[in-house]
Amino acid sequence: MAAMDLFGRRWALRILWELREGPLGARALLARCEGLSSSVLYQRLRELASSGIVANSPDGYELTCLGTALGDALRPLGDWATVWAQAQAQAQDGRGSVEA
Repeated sequence: MAAMDLFGRRWALRILWELREGPLGARALLARCEGLSSSVLYQRLRELASSGIVANSPDGYELTCLGTALGDALRPLGDWATVWAQAQAQAQDGRGSVEA
């Protein structure tokens, strides 16, 4: 349940998403997460780091092995979200739903 509390915090999953392809500095993360304040960014990074999911490296913030494994576990959810978004778009266009 502690993991759900952490990932349910605003911006936590978005930060992890942005780090999926490699390290990023704080400025790059802020630029990619429109509306994210620097104070919330640093708070989430501290929480994710203390949980062993993110680490600060010379290249910026990056996923640890545990963070990468989390990304692998969430990939099916991302696939489902893509199908869901397509269905929502089609429903708004009046074309019905899409099958997975």
